Amino acid sequence: MTGHLPVMLAEVLATLAPRDDAAYLDATFGGGGYAAAILDSAPRCTLYAMDRDPDAIARGADLVARHAPRLHLIEGRFGDMLDLLAARGVTALDGVVMDLGVSSFQLDQAERGFSFRADGPLDMRMEKRGPSAADLVNTLPEAELADILYRLGEERFSRRIAKAIVARRAEQPFATTGDLAALVRSKVPRDPSGIDGATRSFQALRLAVNDELGEVERGLAAAAKLLAPGGRLVVVAFHSLEDRIAKRFMAEAAGRGTGASRHDPGALTARAAPRFRLLTPRALRPSEAETRDNPRARSARLRALERLEEAA
Repeated sequence: MTGHLPVMLAEVLATLAPRDDAAYLDATFGGGGYAAAILDSAPRCTLYAMDRDPDAIARGADLVARHAPRLHLIEGRFGDMLDLLAARGVTALDGVVMDLGVSSFQLDQAERGFSFRADGPLDMRMEKRGPSAADLVNTLPEAELADILYRLGEERFSRRIAKAIVARRAEQPFATTGDLAALVRSKVPRDPSGIDGATRSFQALRLAVNDELGEVERGLAAAAKLLAPGGRLVVVAFHSLEDRIAKRFMAEAAGRGTGASRHDPGALTARAAPRFRLLTPRALRPSEAETRDNPRARSARLRALERLEEAA
């Protein structure tokens, strides 16, 4: 499992609090860092680990052998966890951890096309099937491309970039990450913070190719349904849009959603008691030491929720 540093591992374990004879789900197996730590911290627990990337599942073979029969790897999207686990007879869990976004392995492999730092095919598909980033860049209408860059990448120069992409692809389609990154950089001002000009556009395309925000919404809802009383959901997000979804979902689940207007007749109806409580009123952040040792951790936010005991 070299090349992968699980972010905020100590905080994840402290919040999830794995215990023996309990069942957990690592919904984003990735490099297996969280999974290995959970299994080591509770030697008699059972862990299901899920990933939509077939490469991640293949990498987990050694960990499965080392922890048999307690570790069960499942290839699939965490948005489908209810069905994937039900097929294995699992209908309740004592904890779920979700490490959102792209893994270090995916970023570091140029042939996967996730990063602009090394030239590779313009792919970005986690599951290695379906439309690729090249398909989107070379076929989508200009307005739709601009919308993706603005909405998912929060790119202020989305229209300028989309217009340039459409003009260039008419002469020669985009095929590599380096080719697209060079064009994007030529259309945005230099960022004083040092962030590469292609960062937001690549982020947007990756989110669109893999429907990552939709997956987060589906995954959070499914995880909440699976939690047994006392069960905990721990989410580590790196992208502001993903963190916003997790923050809103947990606040509403804990009964801390937006207050109703006194002019709304529906506000007179008594609300059902919340079934969850927030374990993190404010998101936890990585330590200075961790961000120094692992710069990819600097944008991480950890949020957690606990299912309350059923009322008598």
